[in-house]
Amino acid sequence: MFGSDIFFKCENFQKVGAFKARGATNAVRSLDPVSLQKGVATHSSGNHAQALAWAAGLAGAKAYIVMPSNSSPVKVEAVKGYGGLITFCEPTLPSREATLLRVIGETGAVEIHPYNDNRIIAGQATSALELIEEIKGLDIILAPVGGGGLLSGTALSAFYFSQGTRVIAAEPLQADDAFRSFVSGAFIPSVNPQTIADGLRTSLGSLTFPVIQEHVSDIVTVSEESIVQAMKFIWERMKIIVETSSAVPFATILENKIHVKGKRIGIILSGGNVDLNNLPW
Repeated sequence: MFGSDIFFKCENFQKVGAFKARGATNAVRSLDPVSLQKGVATHSSGNHAQALAWAAGLAGAKAYIVMPSNSSPVKVEAVKGYGGLITFCEPTLPSREATLLRVIGETGAVEIHPYNDNRIIAGQATSALELIEEIKGLDIILAPVGGGGLLSGTALSAFYFSQGTRVIAAEPLQADDAFRSFVSGAFIPSVNPQTIADGLRTSLGSLTFPVIQEHVSDIVTVSEESIVQAMKFIWERMKIIVETSSAVPFATILENKIHVKGKRIGIILSGGNVDLNNLPW
């Protein structure tokens, strides 16, 4: 269809249904026994919450997860299923952060941030590393960008192990803070983003933004309509389930935002955690 070779890295088949399992596992495994005994903690309404609960369970540690009261019931049940100990809070960032501080104060647990943590970034980088090792001569790797953990890890893997490969990020037009930060060279936070790609509504981190500035070739944005079209296309043609955030990189090709003809393209499908009772079509 596009005159190119397109290879998909299917993180929707990963444990907990998303690439987040990589960073969470790496972060938990890097802790010393004393820290592990106290447990780990984070605030997250989505895939990181599940990933940290799962990784902590593997290590025999407790996972204290602060979740907004409006979190998806599917994701709440998943966190519980992985053994996470949930504390609910108001659905605002100040409430999430304050509740997490209280939980850490009460438990002594170690905070594992969803993306602004070098252990997390290194873990997420292994997805692109595996893609590079398996598929030689990639011209471009496309990855979605929210907080930037996956993107910065992907860019570092390409820089160290495949320097001929450009890394391009994809972002919803209605949550384009990373694009605006990248273009301006100054951090611009995400403020009330209205995108269907719920995993990409987060602002970049103080650790991820500098890596992205240095090692990412470009950031392009796509419409909500294209995201839904790309997600449906992958479901119908590839017979696999991906979530809205996963479809954003492929949407850049549907919108012809990047030149792919005659090139070898790698796309990281970031996850497949979908509420089947609330599909976007």
